[in-house]
Amino acid sequence: MRISGARMVIEALKAENVYTVFGYPGGAIMNVYDELYKQKDIKHILTRHEQGAIHSAEGYAKVSGEVGVAIVTSGPGFTNAVTGLANAYMDSTPIVVISGQVPLSLIGTDAFQEIDAVGISRACTKHNYLITKVSDIARVFKEAFYIARSGRPGPVHIDIPKDITAQLGDFLYPDFVDIPTYRPITRGNREQLEKLINAIEKSSRPLLYLGGGIVQSNSSGLIRQIAKLTGIPAVETLMARGVMGSENPLLISMVGMHGSYAANMAMSEADLIISLGARFDDRVTGKLSEFAKYAKVAHIDIDPSSINKLVDVDYPVVGDLNFVLSEMVNLLKGFNSNKFIDWQKTINKNDQLHPLNYDKSAFILKPQEIIERVGELLRDRANISTDVGQHQMWSAQFYPFSRARQFNTSGGLGTMGYGFPSAIGVKVADQNRVSINFTGDGSILMNIQELMTAVEYNIPVINIILNNNYLGMVRQWQTLFYDDRISQTDLSMQPDFVKLAESFGGIGYRVETLEEFDKALLDAIDKNIVALIDVKIDRRENVMPMVPAGGSLFNMMLK
Repeated sequence: MRISGARMVIEALKAENVYTVFGYPGGAIMNVYDELYKQKDIKHILTRHEQGAIHSAEGYAKVSGEVGVAIVTSGPGFTNAVTGLANAYMDSTPIVVISGQVPLSLIGTDAFQEIDAVGISRACTKHNYLITKVSDIARVFKEAFYIARSGRPGPVHIDIPKDITAQLGDFLYPDFVDIPTYRPITRGNREQLEKLINAIEKSSRPLLYLGGGIVQSNSSGLIRQIAKLTGIPAVETLMARGVMGSENPLLISMVGMHGSYAANMAMSEADLIISLGARFDDRVTGKLSEFAKYAKVAHIDIDPSSINKLVDVDYPVVGDLNFVLSEMVNLLKGFNSNKFIDWQKTINKNDQLHPLNYDKSAFILKPQEIIERVGELLRDRANISTDVGQHQMWSAQFYPFSRARQFNTSGGLGTMGYGFPSAIGVKVADQNRVSINFTGDGSILMNIQELMTAVEYNIPVINIILNNNYLGMVRQWQTLFYDDRISQTDLSMQPDFVKLAESFGGIGYRVETLEEFDKALLDAIDKNIVALIDVKIDRRENVMPMVPAGGSLFNMMLK
């Protein structure tokens, strides 16, 4: 059957089992939207900005484990989407973004709403395509979804000229992908693994350093099994929160710039660091020349370019964590799980010496207190999203995460405005849990227009605004490192968030006590519509501990 290129796009999405997409139409992608109108199998969620569409697709992908999909038009439609693509690229999130383009004959003529989308996206995608023949659509879509979800996942961009979507052609979706230059290694080298097992047996202070790759590979169960078999303590990066579960006695805490004292000291004092799906990000390592000076380093990752990129590795293993960790479990059976008891005691002493804490006697609400309270009330019943700033770090520090994919945040790019639209995608992917977005009074306004999306499609995201009338994290740096010169970070001029929520058709609350917060949260859950809870918190509260930029992990500011 001969069908149009636009219809091929729809059939390709169905072939990939895509039944929810986010997007915003425009002239160059209109043929595809016309085909969307004609069929009922794919639900399209109209966001109010293209950036919101990409972030929603990211949130959907992070929680579901599937490839998220967004559709935008050419020119400004695509440039509005670039921040989302860059965010997904930094966090290795599998999404496919389809953009319209001006007709082939107009490319390069500065036509209306023309932009070199492929040129722009090259720097912030795992791969991209400009389709120039209708006969290529099926192959390109098959490859795009395979590339997005395989190896180290990431965003793939498909740019389709309007005349290509109008042309007729034969459609046959491929059964398999054959890309000679792209063959991700899945099984780790057995000899290297045996060397690593031998190193573990010889070590006295080993440490599991857990990264977001564990979440992407769905291998948190294997990590917990290895920790239990060996008794090796573990630290989590921001992107790995929930992998071990907050109740696990072998979990120390989050590591890095705002990691706990015990976690950062464990990383500094370990004699063997086993990195699993982590990339030695600067927010984790601090000053590289001082990082883990006394440790041998093992690095297991599916991306060979990440190994030896920043830190010299003694035991490199390239492969999919599911395969590699399954092999490790077999090799570690019978291991003495009491071997590292003294090391565990040292870590526990450090945790008791400087635990994650805050002043609970204050007369004003503390942000940590609010996050802990949500955890007490909802625990596993909630999926937690955040924007970027102080609230993000407090959420990572104080929420009791129990599982992988429970925490959704912008890690590598640090995108303000990510939280709300991504929490929409989270709720669409997991409708049985409450979708909470911890945000700040600065971040929430970045994509506030998505209130309309949440209202129109009845997506009950609860936005908890930890409101300190500042760009809090920047203010903290200005206070600590710029002699408290508060330059353009005071947000005392604010909208009435209660009226703002109500004007869109949602619900708003303003709270100043813990009792008022409990009542607002439970009421928002009961009413089951999008909500803004404006929580007035201590304006000058800082996120601690903190490793100053360029500093060493063991030189933390504790208060």
